[in-house]
Amino acid sequence: MERKQAQSHQLLIGGVLLFLLGLLVAFGIPMMANSRMGLSAHLEGTMNGMFLMLLGLIWHKIQLSEKGLTATYWLTVYGSFANFTAVTIAAITGAGKMMPLAGGQEGGTIVEGLISFLLISLALCMVAACVLVLVGLVRHAKQAKP
Repeated sequence: MERKQAQSHQLLIGGVLLFLLGLLVAFGIPMMANSRMGLSAHLEGTMNGMFLMLLGLIWHKIQLSEKGLTATYWLTVYGSFANFTAVTIAAITGAGKMMPLAGGQEGGTIVEGLISFLLISLALCMVAACVLVLVGLVRHAKQAKP
């Protein structure tokens, strides 16, 4: 139980940190190569920060094994920060051909490779994490029934 409480606190702290980073990146939007992507980075930071904070608040209701909780914790932390990082890199460099709606243009091979890796891996991580959270919450609800 002590580990679960520590993870809850760490999710709250990480969420506030990511929320703050999302706020701070907004100051740089006018100087970014792709200001529309800069706005996306701002939104990703604030929304993913709120997601981590909310997850930290309900963490005690997620009934999974210790390994399941650890996996869920790291999947969500990685996915949230990778999302913010990928979009911020794309905003600063103007790259991000995988995000054409935000005006991402094709950048150098290394930058595009990094952004693509982050986007694909974070998508897989967040889907897996949400499935695990859902399973854990359903288990909690079943245990709570009289």
